[in-house]
Amino acid sequence: MIILEENEMSIRQLRSEDSTLLHKWLSDPVVLEYYEGRDHPHDIALINKHFYENREGITSCIIQYKGKEIGYIQFYLIDEEEKEIYGYVEFDGKIYGMDQFIGEVEFWNKGIGSRVIKEMRNYLISNKEAKIIVMDPQAWNTRALRVYEKNGFIKKKLLEQHEWHEGELRDCWLMEYEVNE
Repeated sequence: MIILEENEMSIRQLRSEDSTLLHKWLSDPVVLEYYEGRDHPHDIALINKHFYENREGITSCIIQYKGKEIGYIQFYLIDEEEKEIYGYVEFDGKIYGMDQFIGEVEFWNKGIGSRVIKEMRNYLISNKEAKIIVMDPQAWNTRALRVYEKNGFIKKKLLEQHEWHEGELRDCWLMEYEVNE
């Protein structure tokens, strides 16, 4: 099922046969440097566990550009535990989280990631009634931080030692886009 289509880009729901794409991307050390870690390559069993099992409430999607599958994106309502970690316990509206990566490295640094973020942000606001959208990129990932800031996300809170990556706990930024009505 197509979630959105916009100017040569589309985002569709993940299908079982996409496991081979995810395996290709998540066994590539260049991609893993930014997503999951080079010390954590995924075999098919791990792909199935992380992307196909116990995924209630998570919408998993494949990013297509000019008809080619180039990456992955997921979105979900954040749960009570995340609301507490992120400091949103008192917030009453819908808060969505997003995670994504472009797995085809030849599509990096071409503005496509920025378009993906912009279109998914707009989709979540228009179609899912999101009032806040959050992401938690690692603090050292300046390229991702620039893309998110370019699309209106702000650094809201430093999450110290938040994510295990390449043998150590790394700091992440809570990045927030708040809908101003």
